[in-house]
Amino acid sequence: MNDVLDEAFLDGATACSALLRSDALRQNWDRPSALPEMSVGALACHLARQVSRAAELLTESSELPPLDSAAEHYARAAWVTAESPDDPANDRTTDDAEAARGFDWMVQRFDADFADVADRLRSGVAAEAVGIPWQGWSLRRKDFLHTRLLEIVVHTTDLAASIELPAPQFPDTAFLPVLDLLTRLAVRRRGQAAVIGTLTRRERTRTISAF
Repeated sequence: MNDVLDEAFLDGATACSALLRSDALRQNWDRPSALPEMSVGALACHLARQVSRAAELLTESSELPPLDSAAEHYARAAWVTAESPDDPANDRTTDDAEAARGFDWMVQRFDADFADVADRLRSGVAAEAVGIPWQGWSLRRKDFLHTRLLEIVVHTTDLAASIELPAPQFPDTAFLPVLDLLTRLAVRRRGQAAVIGTLTRRERTRTISAF
């Protein structure tokens, strides 16, 4: 059965695709990105891999225990509580290895995996429970796609800043679910008063990052 997050995920991936194939990205591939200890190429591969993860994991249902929500996934994920870019949870080995394969390889993989995911979601054959083996749990498909969509929106902004281009504008179908999830994560981490005060009162602005 199709879910609203199926099309939202595809809309998000489509919105970032022009940035992933831009000349500015090709030209700045080996430069440092806006994120610590990541090259521009590594960040681009990390972004594009959100679609590849979907292509990899939507193939069959999982027997791993399911979590209740996308928010619970982020509450438990080790990288969220890591205190340093050097923490094992923030290992960049895969990003660096993929970046070494180059810009053209990244674009070709993205296009192939996007076509595969779109076919699975629109034909109704994608798994309903998606296992995340490196975490040890599974998510309902809509929650899994919600997490990948959040990663796409956030890292698209990171990549645009890294190559000094305007960040792509995501359609509401893709952006609003991410805004909702980030807001709920920020409230869970910082409290209601901190979030409301920062959004409405300049004199009470504080850091309210979701992670």
